[in-house]
Amino acid sequence: MTFVTRLTLQSGDRAALDGIVEDIKANAERKGAALKGPHSHPPEKLSVPQRCRLHADDDRQFSSWEYTVFTRELEIHGHDSLARNIASQSFPDSVHIEAEVEQIHGAGRGN
Repeated sequence: MTFVTRLTLQSGDRAALDGIVEDIKANAERKGAALKGPHSHPPEKLSVPQRCRLHADDDRQFSSWEYTVFTRELEIHGHDSLARNIASQSFPDSVHIEAEVEQIHGAGRGN
């Protein structure tokens, strides 16, 4: 049985995100882990309205705050200790990481 760890990294700071992805790739290559990715998603442009006052009946607004979120996905096949080490690292506050682990059963094995 093999584990596949899917890492999703998001940030508004593209340089920081790409730097972390490159570090993960280099670490996986050093350890000889099977790595798929990084897969880049199209940048997501978000807009947040900003109210001038906190009163519910005051409709005045500042211009919206607009920002872009960049997303990269990587998959680590097997090499559980590497995946665990990467997922437990401390990353800059500007980078958000999610780890999803899936257990894959070999072909021909009934469960």
